[in-house]
Amino acid sequence: MTSAQVDEGQDGRPAAAVTDAGPAGEGYRRALGARQIQMIAIGGAIGTGLFLGAGKAISKAGPSLVLAYAVAGLVIFFIMRALGELLMYRPVSGSFSEYAREFIGPFAGFVTGWTYWLFWVVTGITEVTAAAQYMTFWFAIPQWVSALIFTVILYGVNLISVKLFGELEFWFSMVKVTAIVGMILICAGILTLGFSDAGDTASVTHLWADGGFFPRGIKGTLMTLQIVMFAFLAVELVGVTAGESKDPKAVLPKAINTVPWRIAVFYVGALVMILSVVPWTAFKPGISPFVAAFEEMGLVVGAGIVNFVVLTAALSSCNSGMYSTGRMLRDLARSGQGPQLFTRLTRSGTPLIGTTFSAALMLVGVWINYQWPGDAFTYVVSFATISGMWAWIMILCCQLRYRGLADRGVLPRSTFRAPGAPYTSVFALAFIGLVVVMMGIDEDTRISLYCAPLWALLLGVSYMVRGARNPANKAFEKS
Repeated sequence: MTSAQVDEGQDGRPAAAVTDAGPAGEGYRRALGARQIQMIAIGGAIGTGLFLGAGKAISKAGPSLVLAYAVAGLVIFFIMRALGELLMYRPVSGSFSEYAREFIGPFAGFVTGWTYWLFWVVTGITEVTAAAQYMTFWFAIPQWVSALIFTVILYGVNLISVKLFGELEFWFSMVKVTAIVGMILICAGILTLGFSDAGDTASVTHLWADGGFFPRGIKGTLMTLQIVMFAFLAVELVGVTAGESKDPKAVLPKAINTVPWRIAVFYVGALVMILSVVPWTAFKPGISPFVAAFEEMGLVVGAGIVNFVVLTAALSSCNSGMYSTGRMLRDLARSGQGPQLFTRLTRSGTPLIGTTFSAALMLVGVWINYQWPGDAFTYVVSFATISGMWAWIMILCCQLRYRGLADRGVLPRSTFRAPGAPYTSVFALAFIGLVVVMMGIDEDTRISLYCAPLWALLLGVSYMVRGARNPANKAFEKS
């Protein structure tokens, strides 16, 4: 029996009871309010992928990157609405692995839970790597030193209560949102009023005049899809917060429905403005396009401010990663698919041991930054993308399975049905398949596809060994 399977609902299916302490039996505190959930949802889509990864993507695709973000953003909306339909059916912490267990099977839940945990560990390394790169803007210190300091500090922050975590994330997200909106307004002012060093040359014609809208061809645009999809990873974090939201059935749909305008403003809008003020040829891989844009405008102070903002954005994402990993490990342990010591909570409702274990593994990022300071970001981005997309695949597959059962009357219908499903879910799955193919073609990201089978083999062996050593686990899963 999983952590959410405590009461019996329609046709003997599990139906979680919801209390101030979270779904019955989970032990979490429902301390995240609407304001915090909304900003976590907004901030989850604004991180390293936009602030740092977009620099490399612009150099590969030129202005057509805007189209890549728009199409990928539509796919993300389909994924989030599929997740929303599942969340309104049964809002639980560790939702991805819970749904995989229920609608596909225990092994799928095992793989999904551990893979999503790996995603956030690797993402934490990614964000710490980005933060270390941002520090070189001001200080000539080794990247690994900054990475070590940030990892230790964020681990300390994650020992606080979930309410304080939510408050910190609220303000982190507020900083990111304010920065992007400010950047858009400044670029709009330059385009209309002509101030700054870029005032004389700023023009929307940069979107098609410097080699065309597809200066690297359609293939160049497709090759950026891995970077684009990485930028959107973490939007599903609202699903993890379901077990600690005060009113999930009211708050989560509102948060999910903000996805279209978030993408339109923070990605499409920001990139259109930046690429109109500064030609795409001015951007280089490894350098934040926001910082580079301010430098091209001659606003050196502005570049320093933006660098500080993107630094806090990276640290915010890493902080979210530590939050997620502890919850996912606890969900796995409660379902009999992980060590039982991960089930322990502190008095404030924090999964201390799981968070500590994950933070320790994130220290691998320090070693990566020491060994390969120039290539660290590319390496970890490819690992994070393939593992994070597995969660999206499971969300879509579970939603298709749930929708079929609900339409036949086997399960109650969700109050927040995904529009256009099942066709939109199938389209999203096909798009993810395209991204995987492009990752295989790109030499820089191919390594992640080599490692994916090894990870799958490790999980398969672990699952069989676990069942052989303790047959009671299989009975527990089926109860």
